[in-house]
Amino acid sequence: MSASRQNPAKAPDSPSGARDSNDLGRALHGWRDRISPATVGLPAGGVRRAAGLRREELAQLASLSVDYITRLEQGRATSPSPPVLASLSRALRLSRDERTYLYLLAGQPEPGPGHISCHIPPGLRRLLDQLNGTPLSVHDAAWNLLEWNPSWAALLGEPSAQRGRERNIAWRQFTGRYGYARPTPEQRAGFEAAMVADLRASTARYPADQELRSLIKDLRQESARFSELWDSGIVGAYESASKNIDHPEIGPFVLDCDVLIAPGSDLRVVAYTAAPGSEGAARLALLDVIGTQAMT
Repeated sequence: MSASRQNPAKAPDSPSGARDSNDLGRALHGWRDRISPATVGLPAGGVRRAAGLRREELAQLASLSVDYITRLEQGRATSPSPPVLASLSRALRLSRDERTYLYLLAGQPEPGPGHISCHIPPGLRRLLDQLNGTPLSVHDAAWNLLEWNPSWAALLGEPSAQRGRERNIAWRQFTGRYGYARPTPEQRAGFEAAMVADLRASTARYPADQELRSLIKDLRQESARFSELWDSGIVGAYESASKNIDHPEIGPFVLDCDVLIAPGSDLRVVAYTAAPGSEGAARLALLDVIGTQAMT
C-alpha cells in the first residue's frame, strides 16, 4: 500500500526509523479531510477544494484558533497540551487507537485510569446524530460540555464560542450563568445539591485528575453556596427534574430533564423532552423548525 493510501492514524516512519517532525501535522490534516461537514452538523455550502472539514471548521469544533490549527498542521507548533489534544480528538471523532496515536505523536502521555476520559464512543455519537429534534448534550465526569446536537444549541444557545470554564455546567451554575434556564428556588436548590454530590463522587473515582481538583478548588473560592454544599458532605445521584426555559424567541415553557450515564463510560448524557401533546412538545417542534436562527 502506498503512503498516500495509508490510514492517517498510521503515518509512516522515516527510513531511519524515526518519525518525521511533521507526522502530527499530516495526521491531523488526514483526519480532518475524512470528515464531511454534514457529519458534524455543519453546512456544506460553498466551493470546497476537498470534501473534508476546513481548518476554520475544525477550529470551531475544537474551540481553538484557526492560526493554531494551521501551525499544528504545518509543523510550527509541535507540543499541544493534553486539553488541546482532548479537544482535537473529540472534534475529529477519533477512535481509541487513533486517540492513543495522537497523544504519542504529540509527546504527551495519554490520560490513565485515574483521569477523567472525554472519549465519546461511536454509538453515542450516532445517537447525537440521529436523534436531532430531541435536545441532547454529552458531558464528562467533571460536567464539561463535550458534544451537543443542533436541537440542544437551539434550545439553550450555541456554545461554540465558549471556552474553558464557560463550558462547565457546574461552573456556570454556581457563578450565575444560567443561560435560557430560569429555575425556581426549589429547582435551583435540587440541581445544585445533585451537582455537588456528583462532583464529589467523581473526585473519589478520579483521584489523580488535577483539572477536576482545580475546578473544585476554584468553585469553593468563587461560590459560597458551593462551598457550603461541599462541606456538608452531601452524597447522592442526579435524578429527573423539570426545567423552566425562557427562550428569547418563543418564550417560557417547561421541559423534563434527564441525565443518563452512557454504558461503558462515565459520560453524562443530558436529554430534554416533553410529554406528547404538551406545550413543551409544541415549543420543541417549533425550535426544530427555526433552529438557532431568530424568528422574523
